Amino acid sequence: MESSVKRTHIDFVGFRYVAFALSIATLLISLVSFVLQGFNFGIDFAGGLAVQLRFQQPPDLVQVRGQLANLHLGDLVIQEMGGGNEILIRVKQKEEAAAGQSVGMVRHIVEALKPAANGQEIEVRSSEYVGPQVGRELVQQALLAILYSWIGILAYVSWRFELRFALGAVLALIHDVLVAIGILTLFQREITMVVLAALLTIIGYSINDTIVVFDRIREEQKRLKQQPMAVIINEAINATLSRTMITVLTVVIALVALLLFGGSVLFDFSMTLLVGIISGTFSSVYVAAPLVLVMERKNPTAASVDP
Repeated sequence: MESSVKRTHIDFVGFRYVAFALSIATLLISLVSFVLQGFNFGIDFAGGLAVQLRFQQPPDLVQVRGQLANLHLGDLVIQEMGGGNEILIRVKQKEEAAAGQSVGMVRHIVEALKPAANGQEIEVRSSEYVGPQVGRELVQQALLAILYSWIGILAYVSWRFELRFALGAVLALIHDVLVAIGILTLFQREITMVVLAALLTIIGYSINDTIVVFDRIREEQKRLKQQPMAVIINEAINATLSRTMITVLTVVIALVALLLFGGSVLFDFSMTLLVGIISGTFSSVYVAAPLVLVMERKNPTAASVDP
């Protein structure tokens, strides 16, 4: 694949300080967004009313969503259950309003969905309010999942290469996650379990791209033993650039299609992934690899990257 594209000779390392400044500026914008606007947690994390309904025949979920949109309930999630005859509807609802409004809201939901049931009876299987304390536990578990992934990657890359490579990789991953979350908070998009899945996907994609570059750095270091580390890193990035660009363009095209035609259900997922993939590609080239050079100059006696 690489031989089919003309080899480039771009001085990526020479632009590292400009790239660092751009990354820092982006992270500062994200931080300001966190502080000023906070996090818009979705139903999964903020809690709300959960209603499980059973239809005589599997309902059309598009029609169900359209009927519920007429009630202006705000944020809601619809999930298919029980072989298609049952659906779970979760409505974001403030705790102080839950006790007085839940019964009336369930009644309005059932009435609104009668057209989707074709006149047949709709059975309310369960109706309960899920408090924010459950959401707080989910937030903690989500943060732990991301933290454990970083620790695991730090340990693996340290073993496979060496510590400075691992630090560069993990800092790049932290950069990617914070940029993606910053975009979500900037535009006040909801943070849901689907978004969490997108963030973990970003971590996986970004570390894969970074490992490809690191592996090529090791190969080039064996071949160019007498060359400075800056030259070796540039050679490695240029050697893998065609593979990187082909991969990211393929993924971006698919995500743009999901963003445009996937509807509101997939919008936040697609947007988070799109931002994260672009950020991950940038960080692999301009954050992770140059950081290895910065740390090497601070410790010129660092060991070889040979395993």
